[in-house]
Amino acid sequence: MLGIPTFPGVGRIHEVAPFPEVSRLESQNVQLRTNLNNATHAIQRKRSQRVEEVPDWEDLRDAGEAIKEDVVARLPELLEQFEAAFTARGGHVHWARDADEANEIIAGLVEENAPLGENGRREVIKVKSMATQETGLNEALGERGIDAFETDLAELIVQLGNDQPSHILVPAIHKNREQIRTIFLRGMEDVDPDLDSEPRHLAEASRKHLRKKFLSTDVAISGANFGIADTGTLSVVESEGNGRMCVTLPKTLITLMGIEKLLPTFADLEVFMQLLPRSSTGERMNPYSSFWTGVTEGDGPQNVHIVLMDNGRTRALADPDGRQALHCIRCSACMNVCPVYRRSGGHAYGSVYPGPIGAILTPLLTGVDSAENGTLPYASSLCGACFDACPVKIDIPTMLTRLRAQDSEVNHPGAIPRTQLDGALRGAEWMMSDGHRMGLIGKALPIVSRIVPKSGIPSLPGIGGEWTSSRDIPAPPRQAFRDWWKENRRG
Repeated sequence: MLGIPTFPGVGRIHEVAPFPEVSRLESQNVQLRTNLNNATHAIQRKRSQRVEEVPDWEDLRDAGEAIKEDVVARLPELLEQFEAAFTARGGHVHWARDADEANEIIAGLVEENAPLGENGRREVIKVKSMATQETGLNEALGERGIDAFETDLAELIVQLGNDQPSHILVPAIHKNREQIRTIFLRGMEDVDPDLDSEPRHLAEASRKHLRKKFLSTDVAISGANFGIADTGTLSVVESEGNGRMCVTLPKTLITLMGIEKLLPTFADLEVFMQLLPRSSTGERMNPYSSFWTGVTEGDGPQNVHIVLMDNGRTRALADPDGRQALHCIRCSACMNVCPVYRRSGGHAYGSVYPGPIGAILTPLLTGVDSAENGTLPYASSLCGACFDACPVKIDIPTMLTRLRAQDSEVNHPGAIPRTQLDGALRGAEWMMSDGHRMGLIGKALPIVSRIVPKSGIPSLPGIGGEWTSSRDIPAPPRQAFRDWWKENRRG
């Protein structure tokens, strides 16, 4: 990982270099860039196919946006409604103002319900959860003598590799199958030494590794994709079945959920159960959708808890424009289309929320008044692809520009001096504001194409060198589009 520092969670960033510094290193990692490009393009192709099957996709996006706007507008009321419904069904509700309080509550519940092992430590199994990543729960439990075992395949890869997640949906997206094989051989005591890198064999190895944990561990910890206010129902949707095992087999189930994850009614799930799988994994529906409402005698965990966490969400809620970031359903569609994320990878963001949504969510939750957070809104080309991909229409580009303005006011007060970049942008503005000038530039393309190697432009001088140091520039075309159009247009 080129010496990149670790980070335990949002609001708990420490000793992490600003995004430009880390991304400059990460973008030079050819293997990382290859892994990211292959994975994100594959996911995006599947998503496009599934979206094209839905004739009312834009109507679904509008519905999802409207439901989330309603949730944010009525959040206190809906939280009280959820608490009453959840408690009425035998569940226990806990409130956490921040990450430390959430971790303290969960650690106390585990100590009450998980037996001590022969090694003097307690064990829990976990469903993949961004909320527990946000609070740095695994590290906090470890300090209290509690070992948390990730059961999601990608999270398990990251955990065994002593690594950090780099994607909201696919935490180990920066690893290829050969790297995963090596991690399993080093990190699993019961793995077959002849294990190869065939995906189904790697998945089978992880299942065998986790099977005993599923059957013997008394306490599980989960996040939640949705909480239904009027029934007190919680939901986890996933693709592997590990979540189903965690929320049904243990005696005690503890869920950590951000307060914004509510939906008003069960009927609202109809919209999100179409939006989420298509936007995240490119599937028509999630293979496993688990729902539980409190305690049911003789079926599933008999000791059910939920920790409702703020951790900066009311801060974001107070921002009339920024509150739309709380609409996010953690699908990661914005990341898969982002050219900056594809080059830099998730670790460069220094937070558990990478990509375009992380570039706005982290500063909103914790503020832009730090060098690390202040640089995140600049981790974008403002191409708008993230807005087009977002299933609930979060206007990420507009939020990024607003946060950049806040960063300038808070961290860089006063006039910004002219720079080489300013001069380049003014030159581009002058050229592109006149069709005749653009035509003259096009006339030079045949000359440039004869000079530049067919493989592309390896490097540029001056400020252009900042671009070519981490990007591949293909050779220019031999003919400008304007000239081609004059020669080929009909009528």
